[in-house]
Amino acid sequence: MTTRIKFFGVAGYEVVSPDHRILFDPYLVGNPGAPITPEELEKPDVILVSHAVWDHMGDAFAIAERTGAPVVGAADVRALMMDQGLPSDQVQATIHGIKLLLNGVVIQTVEAHHWSQATLSDGSVVPGTALGYVVDVEPGVRIYHWGDSAFFPGIATIGEFYSPTVAILGCALPNALMAQVPGPAEILTGAMAPRDAALAAELLGAQTVIASHYIEASNPDVGECLEAIGELDSTGSRVALAPEPGQVVVIDGERAWIEAE
Repeated sequence: MTTRIKFFGVAGYEVVSPDHRILFDPYLVGNPGAPITPEELEKPDVILVSHAVWDHMGDAFAIAERTGAPVVGAADVRALMMDQGLPSDQVQATIHGIKLLLNGVVIQTVEAHHWSQATLSDGSVVPGTALGYVVDVEPGVRIYHWGDSAFFPGIATIGEFYSPTVAILGCALPNALMAQVPGPAEILTGAMAPRDAALAAELLGAQTVIASHYIEASNPDVGECLEAIGELDSTGSRVALAPEPGQVVVIDGERAWIEAE
């Protein structure tokens, strides 16, 4: 059996296993690296949203509205999805620590150190909580999506408790989008810097690490992260990959590679 993980750019992925189709943070419209449009996606079993920020929540509503797929997120994500028109029974609110079973997919929500809030159509602001996810996609394959978290010591506990085999970890900034972020400061790193991500990979103990939160794999922070993962790897066998948007990471047992185009 194999699992295929297609990168959309930034933090977006389509995971297809023998039994499941799962979307993480499907930001496509406005994403210069997006290899597909929301209309081209097949119906997923579930759409997992880490937090209610435009480059992560992305097109979750449009995909859910078209396909009828359920959305999982924190309270602010649920409020925004319903405000936009999804029925309440199509959106599951959750918080750190809760385990869900939805359309056959086992979803463990975990802590993420980030911020989230949603502005509704009447101008009211709903505060929320960023989420990480650990998802069983097939026997022997358990994926951790970091949810745009900063590094924090509890990442070691996530590794100890849930033993992900694949870790998707942010390590860079999607530079082509940074002009859309307001404020006077020059932002030098994402919430997780390259060496932070490498240390997180070591603490999680994942066999395969997929670098994330970029649009071009040539981003220097991505290269720094891959190098640091190798440097900190106490197993000597950890695989670190950085796909371009549109590329697919294939997981086959303990082997992982980027599929040739």
